[in-house]
Amino acid sequence: MQKLLRTLGMAILASSVAACGLVYVPDVQQGNLLDKKTVEQLQPGMTKRQVLVLMGSPSVNSPFYQNRWDYVSTVAHRGGPMKVRTFSLSFNNDVLVSTKGDFFAADAEAILKDQKKYHQDYPTTDTKGDKNTDPDAKKSDDGGFGSGSDDDKK
Repeated sequence: MQKLLRTLGMAILASSVAACGLVYVPDVQQGNLLDKKTVEQLQPGMTKRQVLVLMGSPSVNSPFYQNRWDYVSTVAHRGGPMKVRTFSLSFNNDVLVSTKGDFFAADAEAILKDQKKYHQDYPTTDTKGDKNTDPDAKKSDDGGFGSGSDDDKK
């Protein structure tokens, strides 16, 4: 009986916390998130290889329509409705012919800005915590294999 009441109490507590919105729901972004500058570099007449190097692998590469590449992105903001964006490239004889899609709607730029704010830039020249704080100073003993002790050198 006591175990049943404890389980029931925990279930009520969990459902009340979930109902209050205290449970964190992350943003979910899947697929290709293309940069507008990259897409602007596409030119008719580019080969599939050039497009692959510039844009990356397509999300959908159908075996039935090998002359069409689709870049698809889905975004769900904090458990909200899922937004689907597509960008299609058409080829003829492995040469880019046309592009179409709604990938760069007005809020796509806002998504790119939101994605960039989560990337932390770490300084690469920070030597704080290193034994040797002067990058130009040379060590007399590098501690590598076979270096031995100072007694061996005398």
